[in-house]
Order: sequence, then structure tokens, then C-alpha cells
Amino acid sequence: MAITQNEQSVYQHWQPAMTKIVDGRAVRFRDVCVHEIRMGDVEDPDLMVADPIWQWQQSDAGQFVMEHAVEKPYWTRGIDYHSYGHVYKIMARLSEQNETFWQLKWGNK
Repeated sequence: MAITQNEQSVYQHWQPAMTKIVDGRAVRFRDVCVHEIRMGDVEDPDLMVADPIWQWQQSDAGQFVMEHAVEKPYWTRGIDYHSYGHVYKIMARLSEQNETFWQLKWGNK
């Protein structure tokens, strides 16, 4: 039996950028990659990444994102072709103002 769909075709978390009127002002919201974790080739990568995600949530950047995200942040897993491992991205839907603040304070670390 052939596989007729992959997880990307049924993936429901990601949403396109959206502009809403808040207090008479246009505010743009979009999904932003707020943290990236690279894991080696381990038997259960979803279990092994739990601790680094928890550590990030306890950091200043993580607490800011958890507090200001419009919806609950989510993570995605992809293949890291350079190390034959996995790359996890924590995604959060932020307003343009909160995204700018986050980028200026923690974006390029």
C-alpha cells in the first residue's frame, strides 16, 4: 500500500501572516522561529529534546515568548543533513511589536 500523504500535507500548526485591527491600529502577526536545537542521531529524539526545550523555556527569551505568544508555541522536527541528526525549531506566533523586541534582544545569539 502506497503512502498518499505526508505529515506536511496534514500539518495544522503553521498559519500565514495575518493583520488584525487592535485598538484602531493595524497589527501584523506571524509565526517566528524563536529557537533552534540540533540533536545527534539518537534512538528517540523527541524524548531527548525535552530537556533542552525545558531549559530554553526557563531562560529569559523563553519566558518572554511563552508570555507574549498569541497562541501556544509549537515545535517542528527536521533532518540535519550535516550531522545526520535532527533539528528542532520552536515556533511562536508573535505580534510585529513583540517580534521586533525579541529580535533586538535575543534574535542573533
